[in-house]
Amino acid sequence: MAAHARPASSGVPLSVEEIVKQANAFDYDEGIPLKYWLRSANTIQKEAQIYEQEGNDQQTYLLLYRHAILVLEKLGQHPQAKIPPNRATLAAARKVVQRDLAKMEQLKPRIDKRRAIYLEEMGTRRVQDKELQDIGQQDLGGLVDGMSRVSLHSRQRSDGTLYSPKKSLDAGQNQTLAAQLAHNEIRRRDTARRAVRQAGVSPEEEQERRVGGVWGDWEKDLATRGVRDEADQLSRDIVEAGRWRDAVKARHHKSIPSAQRSSSYQYPRIPERSIYELRADLRPLPPGLPPKLPPKAVVPPTEFTPIFPPVKPPKQFKIDSRSEDLAPPPIPGKIPALSSAPSQEPNATDFNFKPSAWLENGQALRTVFLSPDLRTRFLAIAASNTRQNLETCGILCGTLISNALFVSKLVIPEQTSTSDTCETLNESALFEYCDAEDLMVLGWIHTHPTQTCFMSSRDLHTHCGYQVMMAESIAIVCAPSKDPSWGIFRLTDPPGMKTVLNCQQSGLFHQHNVENIYTDALKPGHVFELPGLEFQVVDQRP
Repeated sequence: MAAHARPASSGVPLSVEEIVKQANAFDYDEGIPLKYWLRSANTIQKEAQIYEQEGNDQQTYLLLYRHAILVLEKLGQHPQAKIPPNRATLAAARKVVQRDLAKMEQLKPRIDKRRAIYLEEMGTRRVQDKELQDIGQQDLGGLVDGMSRVSLHSRQRSDGTLYSPKKSLDAGQNQTLAAQLAHNEIRRRDTARRAVRQAGVSPEEEQERRVGGVWGDWEKDLATRGVRDEADQLSRDIVEAGRWRDAVKARHHKSIPSAQRSSSYQYPRIPERSIYELRADLRPLPPGLPPKLPPKAVVPPTEFTPIFPPVKPPKQFKIDSRSEDLAPPPIPGKIPALSSAPSQEPNATDFNFKPSAWLENGQALRTVFLSPDLRTRFLAIAASNTRQNLETCGILCGTLISNALFVSKLVIPEQTSTSDTCETLNESALFEYCDAEDLMVLGWIHTHPTQTCFMSSRDLHTHCGYQVMMAESIAIVCAPSKDPSWGIFRLTDPPGMKTVLNCQQSGLFHQHNVENIYTDALKPGHVFELPGLEFQVVDQRP
């Protein structure tokens, strides 16, 4: 499954039609249990919210459209969709989609406007290039300089702002900035979440409002029949697009034996009670559109320059003959020079981290940042189990910031262990905690007390459940008594993901007759250890 999409371009605005085409380009396998798809849909929702907050309209629209296809057209046809509890869950998910459709109608004109500005700029530049070619080398230097100034002013919009794509950063070369950006953004989000809760909003209502994009009663005044009609039409278009795409693939799909489209392997348990079920019993909020944010006030620059008096030299300290044992006071330090521009904290809306690796099928992988101290902390927690030759596991949780994933929480779930296995218990508590804290599950970490550092067949099947939900998910294996003592891995795709998904072997440990089924995610890969990155340990064990 490839239900999560990366930004398709670097500063090149796409049209709505191009975004829709990319949103449709994902693999759906009904052999994957419905609970995994529901968790994946919930993750897509969280990603869309963050991209929206960061001003990435294109990626927000893509994820919302993909979520709509998944819920409206795919999951309703899933073999497990007719089970009574699942019917209620899907009904709650459809309500979320209906709210998203109105939001998508708001995004469309902004996406079209950005693309129109870009095309206009490119047309201006082509004209300038042609003029340069026509005049040959006559006064070339001066003309280039003049045309550069014309190009700069031609980028100005009618509303006075400039079209400026976010700066793309290399993860490996901007680690200090990445750590500072993560600290600022995580603290900002935590502060906002605490403020909401202090205002008396219940956790259930908070999640309902967050996912639905509703934060007050003003949506009643903005609900119009025209908008609802457009949202309904968009809903129908989404379903028709999915059916058309499936019709093209039908011939190929039927040629695959049914045994290869499902697996008898019992995946690691994901709680049946998804976030949609948490919202299923809540009263529906009135439909409508959120109001547009007012434009930021622009303070015009002034000609005023502060004038400071000259710094006087320090007075000479005269030592009295009666107090020769006293030391002179310290000389005051120099007044720092005034900067021409005030220093600013890095903002998530200003940057995008470029993908740092790709799957074998060509899909880009966003960078995953984690603290190098995380393994040390985890091994200290697992030490008592390790001495008893028992495995220990933890869950890597975090968030999305500037198109990169940051591990900010190490959650130790309730679990039961043997020398070769570790099973999580009460997973509902884990996922309810993640939903309450707006966390994404980015992977897992576990020990091999006596074995070497590798991914067993059991580990591969367990990790497949994580990577199905998010392509960037990682598995960290710690083998403290061996060399190497640790590693960070992911399944290859292909052939690893398909092999494990289609595996029908029932034994706890078995061989997969495929080479290159998993690979290192760290050297080289999409994972970077980020010194100074803060994280918290949450131990849910009794």
